[in-house]
Amino acid sequence: MSELARTDPEIADVLEKERLRQLNGLELIASENIVSRAVLEAQGSIMTNKYAEGYPGKRYYGGCEYYDIAENLARDRLKQLFGAEHANVQPHSGTQANMAAYFSVMKPGETLMSMSLSQGGHLSHGSPVNFSGQLFRIVPYGLDLNTEVLDYGVIEAIARKEKPKVIVCGASAYPRIIDFQAFMEIAEAVGAYCVADIAHIAGLCATGVHPTSVNVTHLTTTTTHKTLRGPRGGAIMCGKEFAQAVDKAVFPGMQGGPLMHTIAAKAVCFREALRPQFAEYNKQIVKNCRILAETLMDGGLRLVSGGTDNHLLLIDLSQQGITGLEAENALGHAGITVNKNTIPRETRSPFVTSGLRIGTPAVTSRGMKEAEMRFVGEKIVQVIRNIRDDAQIARVKGEVVAMASRFPIYPE
Repeated sequence: MSELARTDPEIADVLEKERLRQLNGLELIASENIVSRAVLEAQGSIMTNKYAEGYPGKRYYGGCEYYDIAENLARDRLKQLFGAEHANVQPHSGTQANMAAYFSVMKPGETLMSMSLSQGGHLSHGSPVNFSGQLFRIVPYGLDLNTEVLDYGVIEAIARKEKPKVIVCGASAYPRIIDFQAFMEIAEAVGAYCVADIAHIAGLCATGVHPTSVNVTHLTTTTTHKTLRGPRGGAIMCGKEFAQAVDKAVFPGMQGGPLMHTIAAKAVCFREALRPQFAEYNKQIVKNCRILAETLMDGGLRLVSGGTDNHLLLIDLSQQGITGLEAENALGHAGITVNKNTIPRETRSPFVTSGLRIGTPAVTSRGMKEAEMRFVGEKIVQVIRNIRDDAQIARVKGEVVAMASRFPIYPE
């Protein structure tokens, strides 16, 4: 029996049930992944015991010599991975990385121009229920509703009219390539700072599968737990001219003691990402997503923008006459975990939606490839076509469990 099971059997039971849920199902949420055993070990380590406020060589507590080594390793590896001049690995999340990036170059009340949440943006890009929407004047841009992709000419016209202090590029639900150079040129034309949020596509950017924003835009923020396949957390990269402002914005500007066990796990993640096989892994993520997209379209489902260039896709369920919430619940009963998502021309609330967001990082981490993606796509179509047929959904669940069992999360 483990120490946890002896100390707190209720939590131990929850953890075991979650292990079995992940093992016996398919995680297709685009913002989720499965970390390595090494990342798990680092995050659940003795480094959780210590405060280390400040930065390496300048801490507010004694006894931080080994924490300095860990944080320097994380910073240096992240800089090497992206070719960045400066990196801050202390943000607890992507939202806090965005917060620090904004505060490093702008003040409350100034104008932030960003992608509309309903058309692919993120809460921290200006949603009225988020700090960003409450502290800054938000000017949104969206998609061309005919092509469902970004129209950089329209974005430039908005920027020239509104004269924002910061332009944010990046998305949480956009299946196509983002042209960071175009955003930077727009920002320079209107005297704005350009902040790229690559949280979803960081692994793709680091390996050349998607164009990078690092050394293109002024600031780049990211999470470490999506396509980077690391622990849950955030990071910021920038040129040396922004280093001091960024570091002060993180600490003491928006958070106190860093989570050093997580920073140690970030260091492990960045080392793993520097290996040649990580590039192959990210290429496979995109291959898997394209095959999944083709299978869904062959099954009669409409995808926003007609396909995908990255790790995610968006299904428009309007033609099926069902909501994203209904589809999410039905697929969940079949062992396929997805999330409801707004789509262009959305008419329903974010709690109901007309679409689904689906991604391939986690299933790719389990070793699944093109054949499995065809199987998954066919099962998704089957459930959506028979969404109120409990017997059909139960049969799909059995097939999903059987397939998932061939790809254990931690084979060792």
